[in-house]
Amino acid sequence: MVVEMLSESSYAQAVVMALAGIVLVAVLAFFPWAARAQDKEVPSSRAQVQLSYAPVVKRVAPAVVNVYTKRVVKEQARSPFLNDPFFQQFFGNRFSFGMPRERVQQSLGSGVIVDPSGLIVTNYHVIKDGQQFTVALSDRREFEAELVLSDERTDLAVLRIDNGKQKLPHLTFKNSDSVEVGDLVLAIGNPFGVGQTVTSGIVSALARTHVGVSDYQFFIQTDAAINPGNSGGALVTMDGRLIGINSAIYSQTGGSIGIGFAIPSNMVESVVASARDGDHVRRPWFGASLQPVDAELAQSLGLDRPGGSLIRDIYPGGPADKAGLKVGDVIRAIDGFDVEEPQAVRYRFATKGLGGKVNVGYSRDGARRETQVALIAPPEDPPADETKIAGRNPFAGATAANLSPAIADKLGLDIVGEQGVVIVNVEPGSAANQVQFQRGDIIVEVAATKIATVRDLVRITAATRPQWDFAIKRGDRVFSATVGG
Repeated sequence: MVVEMLSESSYAQAVVMALAGIVLVAVLAFFPWAARAQDKEVPSSRAQVQLSYAPVVKRVAPAVVNVYTKRVVKEQARSPFLNDPFFQQFFGNRFSFGMPRERVQQSLGSGVIVDPSGLIVTNYHVIKDGQQFTVALSDRREFEAELVLSDERTDLAVLRIDNGKQKLPHLTFKNSDSVEVGDLVLAIGNPFGVGQTVTSGIVSALARTHVGVSDYQFFIQTDAAINPGNSGGALVTMDGRLIGINSAIYSQTGGSIGIGFAIPSNMVESVVASARDGDHVRRPWFGASLQPVDAELAQSLGLDRPGGSLIRDIYPGGPADKAGLKVGDVIRAIDGFDVEEPQAVRYRFATKGLGGKVNVGYSRDGARRETQVALIAPPEDPPADETKIAGRNPFAGATAANLSPAIADKLGLDIVGEQGVVIVNVEPGSAANQVQFQRGDIIVEVAATKIATVRDLVRITAATRPQWDFAIKRGDRVFSATVGG
C-alpha cells in the first residue's frame, strides 16, 4: 500500500519522506544506541524498495535439473470386471490370473549439477529401483544418465551425464555449519511436474533429528514451499551456493504446509566425494553404541541438564575403545560442535573423511574431558560371505551375511560386538518376502540349531522339513515362529 502511494504523485512522496525523517530523528534522540546497533536505513527511494531474488535465480537455476526414472514392474493380469466398484465390493482383488505382465513405471524428481563435467546429485528415493535415467536441463536438453553411486542410508544418489567437453552450469557447496536460523533461502525444483519452480523462505530450524527418511537424521528445516517433485532439488543461500538437497516435507495433505527438510550440504559433499573415488560410500566408524540422555538419565548421572549420548556398549579394540572412552561416558561435542543426540554423533562422524582424528568432548563422573578418536573404516571381520538362500524353506530368496562391524554399518544397525548371521536383502515375491523377513533381521536359530555362520544357514536350509521353526532378532526383540515346509 505504501509503494502504491509513493507512485501516485511527487507531493505524496515528499510528505511521506518528511514524516519518515521526523520519526527517525525522534527515535535516535531517545534511543541513540539504535543507530549504532543497526547499520540499516529506511529506504529513501522506490528503487531501494524494489528488491528481487532474480539475480540469484538466474545464476543458480540452470544447475537444477529434472530427473526421470523408468523401472519395469511385474503385475498379475486381472479381469476387467475388477475395475467395477460393484464387483470389487464383493470380491476385492482376489481374482488375478494368467502370466504376470510387465509395465513401465515412471517417476519424476529433481537434481543438482555439482560438477561442470556432469556429476549430478539427487535423492536415493528418486532413483530407487530405476533401470533407466534421463536428465533434462533447464534449457530443455535431455541426456541419458549413468548411476554412479546410490546410498540409501543418506537418501542420496549421484548420476553422471556426458556433455562432451562442454562444461555445464553447476553449484558450489557452502558449509552447512555456517547457516543460522533466520537466514534467507531459495528452494528450486519441479513440484508436481509443472516445471522448474522457485520458492523462498528462511531456515526455520537446524539439526532436525526425528524426520525418519534416512539413517542420518540431521536436517535443515525451511518454510520455503517444497512439494512432491522437489525431491533432489536445491536449497540455496543468497550468495547462490548449495546449502542442502530438498528431501522431505511434513504434511497431512500431500502438499506443502511450510515444513520442509533438506539434507545438509556437508553430508551431500561427502557422498559426492565418495562418488568421485568409487561406487560406494566409506564412512568412519565410532565403534560404540549410543543412547540419548533424557531428564531422568541425566539426573541419575549427575548431569546439569539432559542432552548428549550415553555410551552403552563399546567394541573391544575399536576407535572409541582405543581413545580411552568407556561405557557410561556421555558424548557432548564433536570437533567443538554440541551433539545432543546419537543421530548428531553419527552425522558428525559420517561427514568426516577417513584418516586423521576427530576431537570428542565427553563427561565422566561429572567432569568434562576430551579425547581424539581415529577416523577408520569398520572392519569386515569375519568376511561377509553373502549368500542367497535357495530351496523350499522360509528363507528362500533372502541374502544372508556374516555379521561384522562393516555389515552392521552398511545396514544401519546400532549394535556392537554381536555375532551371527543377518539378512541383507529380501527378493520381492520370494518365500522370505512372504514370511515378512526384513533387511537387518538377525537369524538366531533355525530348526532348534543355533546359526553362527552363513554356512550353518545354508546347511540347515538344504534339508526338507514338514515345518520350520526359527527365531530372529529384530531391533531389541526376539521373535519365534513356525511355518509349513
